[in-house]
Amino acid sequence: MIQAKEIAYEYFRRDAEGNVVGVKRALDGVDMQIPPGSFVAILGANGSGKSTFARHLNALLTPAEGTLFVDGRDTADSGQTLAIRRTAGMVFQNPDNQMIAGVVEEDVGFGPENIGVPTEEIWKRVAESLEKVGMYAYREVSPNCLSGGQKQKVAIAGILAMKPKCIVLDEPTAMLDPRGRESVLQTVHQLNRQEKITVIFITHYMEEAVDADYIYVMGDGKIRLQGSPEQIFARPEVLEQWGLEVPEITRIALGLRAAGVPVPAQIIRAEELSQWLLEYRQRMAGGQGR
Repeated sequence: MIQAKEIAYEYFRRDAEGNVVGVKRALDGVDMQIPPGSFVAILGANGSGKSTFARHLNALLTPAEGTLFVDGRDTADSGQTLAIRRTAGMVFQNPDNQMIAGVVEEDVGFGPENIGVPTEEIWKRVAESLEKVGMYAYREVSPNCLSGGQKQKVAIAGILAMKPKCIVLDEPTAMLDPRGRESVLQTVHQLNRQEKITVIFITHYMEEAVDADYIYVMGDGKIRLQGSPEQIFARPEVLEQWGLEVPEITRIALGLRAAGVPVPAQIIRAEELSQWLLEYRQRMAGGQGR
């Protein structure tokens, strides 16, 4: 779905007269391969380059160096821009910035209308998309009456209505409370599993990456670490070096190992740790004849 090779991108700082006074290299030789139907998390602290990379994925930005193909289409080819944006839909951090209509169903229908979908098909897609994100009951409600998490689900429904193969979510839970974050994350995982939509989830919340198929960690515009969640969270020293903290469960497991409890390194989820500790306690009790 995504093939990025040696991507570089620079931002120019200008003075009041428009003269270039500095250059910030936001992306520096980024290589990334994302297969169709996968759930990939891209982690990074502020300024790591992850959001700049996200904007390349549907041709909002194009590489200054290197190549980026989305479903076989070169993002540098302006003739492919519309097809790329139909393939890779973007969901941004602030859902309020994506609300353009006074009623939920009209908002969801805006994208399909812009790409020329017939009216009858638009309303069919609107209903299906709202059903998939659990917001069909709110179809006639004003977005102003929704919570942050509900608004973000409506934004996701608007992308789904355009029938993308891939959804890119750029810090979609950053402005939500814990309940809203959990709800949106569950919705995205469900779409990935049931609809086989490729998901690229960009975040700095480590817990949101635990169930990803693969993780890329970015820092100063480069890929600093990549691998499965188990491999990534086994390297807390690298994550901390690039301004990230390991998930709470990983911290607990590290503390237990430091105290002499042999918790396996691949345990990164609360339910896994609870089950292992229960079984460990039973083994220890059995070994003592109790």
